[in-house]
Amino acid sequence: MTTALTPAAHRLAVPVGDLDSYITAVNRLPVLEAEEEQTLARRLRDEQDLEAARKLVMHNLRFVVHIARGYSGYGLNLGDLIQEGNIGLMKAVKRFDPDMNVRLISFAVHWIRAEIHEFVLRNWRIVKVATTKAQRKLFFNLRSAKQRLGWFSQEEVDTVANDLGVSAREVMEMESRLAGRDVSFDPEPAEDDTYTAAPAEVLMDQEGDPALLMEQADWGDYHQHRLKQALAALDDRSQAILARRWLAEEKATLHELAAEHGVSAERIRQLENNAIRRLRQTLVA
Repeated sequence: MTTALTPAAHRLAVPVGDLDSYITAVNRLPVLEAEEEQTLARRLRDEQDLEAARKLVMHNLRFVVHIARGYSGYGLNLGDLIQEGNIGLMKAVKRFDPDMNVRLISFAVHWIRAEIHEFVLRNWRIVKVATTKAQRKLFFNLRSAKQRLGWFSQEEVDTVANDLGVSAREVMEMESRLAGRDVSFDPEPAEDDTYTAAPAEVLMDQEGDPALLMEQADWGDYHQHRLKQALAALDDRSQAILARRWLAEEKATLHELAAEHGVSAERIRQLENNAIRRLRQTLVA
């Protein structure tokens, strides 16, 4: 995590690679007074003053740390959470309107949380557990809504669904997702004598299923029979052209067939295209 300060900003340089020192450093930066914050925000908006933007970001970093700590229960690195929150803060500074008559951090909380939420959803599990709006809402509220350990009762499911404005089915589905865990498809052998079958060892081999093989053979015979019928419906010249152009090991050129049938190469191409079109019409009928 790297953030550089100029000497004008309280002679403070935020350390690199040491999270504790970083947190200590940003907490030393004083909170801006409302009047000063308004002045800096107007300089940024009206004059595109990047120094004003830097000060707005730097003096609100402590709030990002506070918000990021609230997501420590997801098992992710606090430094990464803070870094994502800092991105949200910078986005908020860029969009902040001083005429809204609110403090920057009140406006920025949404952006900070949004970036942290995206990071948590991307990294909490190998497979993303929440994609829809309802699932995302449930993901960040379900654990705090639990009243006891174990699975929800139907009454609790209905209560959570009503509170969050989602269906009971979505609550139960998300609870099941949260209860799951990532499993290696082909894990390394355990160091002790315990043995747990890996998914790679227990998946069914579909290629050797006699019923599936029989079905595939029947479909192959059926399509071959339909193709022979469609070919038989063509005139002799069209059959000969398709056979030489598509079925022979050494495929003939348009000019070779034109010489054999006494027509132009363009006419051979037309006959070939017409024959293929009739074949398709017969096969899909």
